[in-house]
Amino acid sequence: MSDTVIYPSPIFGPVHSRRLGLSLGINLMPADGKVCTFDCIYCECGLNAERRPRQRRPSREAVVTALEAQLQKMTAEGAVPDVLTFAGNGEPTLHPDFPAIIEDTIVLRDRYCPAARISVLSNATQVVRPEVHAALMRVDNNIQKLDTIDKDYIRRVDRPTGHYDLDTIIRALEDFRGHVIIQTMFMRGTDADGADVCNTSDVYVRPWLNVLQRIRPESVMIYTVDRKTPISSIGKALPAELDAIADRVRRAGLECSVAY
Repeated sequence: MSDTVIYPSPIFGPVHSRRLGLSLGINLMPADGKVCTFDCIYCECGLNAERRPRQRRPSREAVVTALEAQLQKMTAEGAVPDVLTFAGNGEPTLHPDFPAIIEDTIVLRDRYCPAARISVLSNATQVVRPEVHAALMRVDNNIQKLDTIDKDYIRRVDRPTGHYDLDTIIRALEDFRGHVIIQTMFMRGTDADGADVCNTSDVYVRPWLNVLQRIRPESVMIYTVDRKTPISSIGKALPAELDAIADRVRRAGLECSVAY
């Protein structure tokens, strides 16, 4: 099995995020495995087949109880989080009570750490669902993945586990009317079959940038591999490559941050 990470559930951290600051994690997936609509070959949680859970997802009640207890503890210690981040072992928006849990989290945030921002790290597969869209409109940082718009690359690298219509996803991202942050992974190396997975060249960046100009997100986060990956032949994009891509995003009139 790959040397990757499975997070506690429903609360983990706080951790220092490269992009978000002191982050208290909220994991809506089981504590012993991964549930995701992507099976990314670079996922820090490992491949889906290696991480099949036996436990159930935490209930809404379990999430709100654990979150309030941790916020009470952090408040007493004088170290409130900068951000409450929905992330962890898979796709958070798959939880059947996701909209209600967002409501609970807003109430607790306002009570214990009103300056903290609520973030959701998502692969964008569920943004077509009206109830998920409405819940994401209520969070501060609606962070949605778009690694490329090359359908073959998505099939080989992000590896959707069910029906995935890229054009429909892009239209749904446009429907946020700017209340969305696009997050994109750039990398080098090869997949398990030896195929090149580098997506830093113009053949990938130019059409991706054209779609960003349609979506008009509030900002773009570009980053590269930072932890061990299930496929060991994957590597980090070069800092110079990331900087060049970020410059192109900014010249297009969009804010862009880089995590090396």
